[in-house]
Amino acid sequence: MASKSEIAAPEPRRRRLGPGPQRRGTPPHVSGATVGGLLRVLRKAAPVWNAPVLTLMAAEKHDPFLTLIGCILSLRTKDETTAVAAPRLFARASTPAALLALTEKEIAELIYPVGFYRTKARVVRGIARDLLDRFDGSVPDRLEDLLTLKGVGRKTANLVVTEAFGRAGICVDTHVHRISNRWGLVHTRDANHTGAALREVLPHRYWLEYNALLVAFGQTICQPVSPWCSRCPIARRCPRLGVIKSR
Repeated sequence: MASKSEIAAPEPRRRRLGPGPQRRGTPPHVSGATVGGLLRVLRKAAPVWNAPVLTLMAAEKHDPFLTLIGCILSLRTKDETTAVAAPRLFARASTPAALLALTEKEIAELIYPVGFYRTKARVVRGIARDLLDRFDGSVPDRLEDLLTLKGVGRKTANLVVTEAFGRAGICVDTHVHRISNRWGLVHTRDANHTGAALREVLPHRYWLEYNALLVAFGQTICQPVSPWCSRCPIARRCPRLGVIKSR
């Protein structure tokens, strides 16, 4: 007979990662085959929402430089603040040369109170100099080139490419990450992994509009805490993964 020491203890149960069990009576997770139906509904409802500031700016100006600088200003800043600060700066400097002609102090005063306004003043002035020195004063339309600009990350570069140049791409921010996971379209831990996951499952024809629709939807209806499910035009199709309380 084997001794107690020779009898192997049962292995502990491993915690399963992923979306977890779905609540009974809820719609199925959204997939690449069904996401188009949701987006069509959101597209029809979107005109009554507050569209993202940068989308409005790009639509009105069609200027990659304004979109690029506006995106830098919007980082960690509420859209309402960016909507005031960005036009104030662009009224004084709407080109790389004009922006470089201003001092950092002047820029900081113009963009206040955006988050980290002193740091952003230094960053946008540096970008203006870099554009003049390396790109003849024009904003490059390639993601790889945009990422060489100091202070421009992948999120900003993707937004410029999609919104200002109309190139197919997926820009992921906190709203896109949250809603895509809430739908069960992807199952990712952070926004950095959501972009890659979406490129695998989201049909290419929806890439260009996906960010703008979900940001507007996330700011007004599908909010982080206690979303307005009672007002949501796709509530009956949404599995509401991770939603504990709603209105």
